[in-house]
Amino acid sequence: MAKLLIPTPLRQYAGNHDSIEVQAATVGEALQKLTATHGELQRHLYTDEGKLRSFVNVYVNDEDIRYLEKDKTPVAGDTVISIVPSIAGGQ
Repeated sequence: MAKLLIPTPLRQYAGNHDSIEVQAATVGEALQKLTATHGELQRHLYTDEGKLRSFVNVYVNDEDIRYLEKDKTPVAGDTVISIVPSIAGGQ
C-alpha cells in the first residue's frame, strides 16, 4: 500500500490523520482514493476543473511528480507520497 503524508494544515480535513495508506497503482489513483474518503480535501487539492492546484506540490519518494509522469506516476507498495502545499508570506 502507498502511504500518503498529510501536511499539518490539511489534517483537519483528513480526520486529523498525519498519514493514510491506500491501495493504488498511480499517484492520481491514490489521491482520488484519499479525496473519496475525505471529501473536504478535494477543494484544497483540486480546482473545479479537476486539476491539481498549482500551489500543491506532490512528491513520490522525494521526487516531484511534475518531473516524473505527473498523476500517472506509478506507485508501489512501499511508496511514500508527500503532499506539500506552498506557503506564502513574509514581508
